[in-house]
Amino acid sequence: MTVEPAEVAGLRERKKQWTRYALARAALELFITQGFDETTVDEIAAVVDVSQRTFFRYYANKEDVAFAVQEVVERSFVESLRSRPLEEPPFVAMRRAVLAAWDGIGEAVAEIAPVDLHMRSYLMIESTPALLAVHIRRSMEVEEKIAGIIAEREGIDVDEDPRARLAVAAFSGAMRVAGRRWSEGEDHSPDAIRDLTSQYMDQLGPALMGPWREAPPRE
Repeated sequence: MTVEPAEVAGLRERKKQWTRYALARAALELFITQGFDETTVDEIAAVVDVSQRTFFRYYANKEDVAFAVQEVVERSFVESLRSRPLEEPPFVAMRRAVLAAWDGIGEAVAEIAPVDLHMRSYLMIESTPALLAVHIRRSMEVEEKIAGIIAEREGIDVDEDPRARLAVAAFSGAMRVAGRRWSEGEDHSPDAIRDLTSQYMDQLGPALMGPWREAPPRE
């Protein structure tokens, strides 16, 4: 039995990773410039100079590759949330985790795509019905994962105690509002969506519990 040298195996894995990232980057560029529906798998593969068969080794379909970078960002947030101190209340932990994820977005996606390309992909997803439907489904899956993390942190049963899912639903709602306002604005930078996210997170407590007529929300 021949054992593959470690350096050869490492080179093979790096080549696979490069191909996966290159396909994601090429796909986003094509989706943004000519439209998701108008782009074919063959066109994506051609940019990277690989076959259609190679594309399907890395991604199940066009929808899958469209969310490749976002999956990395979501994973960064989940990891950040898991690392938050246990003494932080749920909303505080989620707020700080998401802001930390935005602070580190450049580093998180640098190997895959430029941050600007990733940010423009958000706008493309919002304007593409097929991708928006996938985005909603994926968001629900992420919310369920976050609820599980919150429940574990607080020592409760996520299926018996509704607080974890309710807290995540409120958190996700604030995120969606911030994202929609960001997409409607003129500044589509990471700093802009981070600032909006921070502002909307700050309004969660007053909006849910306090009177509304004493102090108008900060925009």
